[in-house]
Amino acid sequence: MAQEPSAIDWYEAVQKPHPLLIVISGPSGVGKDALVKRMKERKVPFHFVVTATSRPPRPGEVNGRDYIFVSKEEFQRMLEKGELLEHAIVYGEYKGIPKRQVLDAIASGQDVVMRIDVQGAATVRKIFPQAVTIFLIASSEEELIRRLSMRKTESPEALERRIEAAKAEMKRLPEFDYVVVNRDNELDDAVDKVLAIVTAEKCRVRPREIKLNVQV
Repeated sequence: MAQEPSAIDWYEAVQKPHPLLIVISGPSGVGKDALVKRMKERKVPFHFVVTATSRPPRPGEVNGRDYIFVSKEEFQRMLEKGELLEHAIVYGEYKGIPKRQVLDAIASGQDVVMRIDVQGAATVRKIFPQAVTIFLIASSEEELIRRLSMRKTESPEALERRIEAAKAEMKRLPEFDYVVVNRDNELDDAVDKVLAIVTAEKCRVRPREIKLNVQV
């Protein structure tokens, strides 16, 4: 039988909580990128994972800050060398989480934030069962569809596929630990709720300890 921690052990645990792995997920169009950008603007002391993707940059996006933009050939090379923690094909383009970024940040004691689609969140949950998973949603289905339509970056057929995929992804909300509503013009409120979740997690009597569930 495992020995119960002593009072000194508890005091030390409270003073030095384990780093958290925070997964921000949800359907396309809910504002995952905007949420993470605002968190950075508010200079919260987290390591924000930069996702690698084969899709071209959108207006205003900066390589290495918003995403690591690579060709499909380079992405394949990263896969073959085992450099990605998880990857997926999303609307015909590759996306993946660079493994070293996550492991190095956790090893240094930093809390890690990754924005990721619902499919990728399921994979990360298997690898890191103690990850804190947060599902971001719009205030309504109508609002989500409006946001997707406002992008005007794809054909009507592609937009319809994206809308149907977003509706299907909403059904996976019960797989997550928390849900945060990202209402129009209330982005800071959504950020405040995410930070409140992190604060609550830091106050757990039995904290999460991030450990790999697979050999990497």
